[in-house]
Amino acid sequence: MKIAAVSEDGITISQHFGRAPYYVVVTVEDGKVIAKELRDKLGHSQFAGEHHEEHSLEGDPRGHGFDPAAQSRHARMAAAIQDCEVLLARGMGAGAYASLNQAGIRPILTDIVTIDEAVQAVLRGDIVDHKERLH
Repeated sequence: MKIAAVSEDGITISQHFGRAPYYVVVTVEDGKVIAKELRDKLGHSQFAGEHHEEHSLEGDPRGHGFDPAAQSRHARMAAAIQDCEVLLARGMGAGAYASLNQAGIRPILTDIVTIDEAVQAVLRGDIVDHKERLH
């Protein structure tokens, strides 16, 4: 099993999926961490020159992040962790959350700050997905 976490420093989980520059990918076998790697992550800074929808599509109750351009950006961000089952973040837009689910990656919005502690909570099965952290 591979668990990814968005991070700025390789130790803590970033508060925002889109702004984090890295993924920390933790490989787990038989309930034990056997490897960790740092992967570059596309984010808001790489997409700065692209057109962004500031508001939801008219009449779309889901909010921002569901327009085709945003969905494309989310897919490109998720490509680097396509081999992971779970993504840990401390905050994320609703469109990114939906895109990750659609890509077969389970996003979890946690209040746990450190990657190691959150990974252990996933392995124990007691991590809480704080969907109220969606924006």
